[in-house]
Amino acid sequence: MAWIPERVVSPELARSLIEAEFPEFRPAGVELLGQGFDNTAYRVNGAWVFRFPRRQFAVPFMEREPRLLPTLSPLLPLQIPVPEKVGRGNEMYPWPFAGYRELPGQTACRAALTDEDRAAAAKPLGEFLAALHAFPIEEAVRLGAPGDEIGRMDVAMRTQRARTALGELAAEGLVGDALRRGLDTVIDDVPASLEGRPLALQHGDLYSLHILVDERRRPSGIIDWGDIHVGDRAVDLAVAPIFLPPDAHAAFFEAYGPVDPDTLRLARFRAVYHSALAARFAHAVGDRDLERESLLALNRAVIL
Repeated sequence: MAWIPERVVSPELARSLIEAEFPEFRPAGVELLGQGFDNTAYRVNGAWVFRFPRRQFAVPFMEREPRLLPTLSPLLPLQIPVPEKVGRGNEMYPWPFAGYRELPGQTACRAALTDEDRAAAAKPLGEFLAALHAFPIEEAVRLGAPGDEIGRMDVAMRTQRARTALGELAAEGLVGDALRRGLDTVIDDVPASLEGRPLALQHGDLYSLHILVDERRRPSGIIDWGDIHVGDRAVDLAVAPIFLPPDAHAAFFEAYGPVDPDTLRLARFRAVYHSALAARFAHAVGDRDLERESLLALNRAVIL
């Protein structure tokens, strides 16, 4: 199955790797935080988070964070993790891994936010992306930001994958016929030409699992920056249809700034693609919070 990791980092292996390279953590208390498609994350000694790639594909994603995040951190209005410990691995685990001071808050995915909570997030999320997308591209490239190497806005490829994922969700009874037709309409509404579109530095994977909220249920941080790249603004702007109720979009874009109609259509397309694959992954691994969030996002994506 595609969801099966190439390497499983058990708590025992994580403890061994951390203690071998960073003896100041001995004895390392290790607690599983989460297992995504690309990484396994552990809380260490109650104050740090260490992330370990689960597949070779994710190794370059891990390697670019220490080059970019320390420079970005003071420029952004929400907290982001800054890698302070970068491990090299060994014969038991030959890939790099990284440690960050844990940021306060919980993921929005686990917080079961109301529409009122989400609407209150519109302005801070718009301001956050405005600051991120204003970062000079030349400086981002100098620090190691790649282009869109995996075709996040390759419409032909992503269309096929989105339709396949939606078909599987329909077969499981998770997407009804009416919703499927609406999502097909969004997919078919992609602009005819993507040539010459402006680029900006992107988080690359911005949705509820990577948004932290505080005790007031307001955004406090943005995590998991492995997909950072220079690419189309629609990749990050998809967070509006993914995460926000439709009546909060105006506040989001007022905080972010002007966006042309083609970018909005591409953002909706990206939202459908991303949420369909996230829902399929969540259903396969039994992550009910992520499944709920992803199916909500699919329903929002058809509402103008």
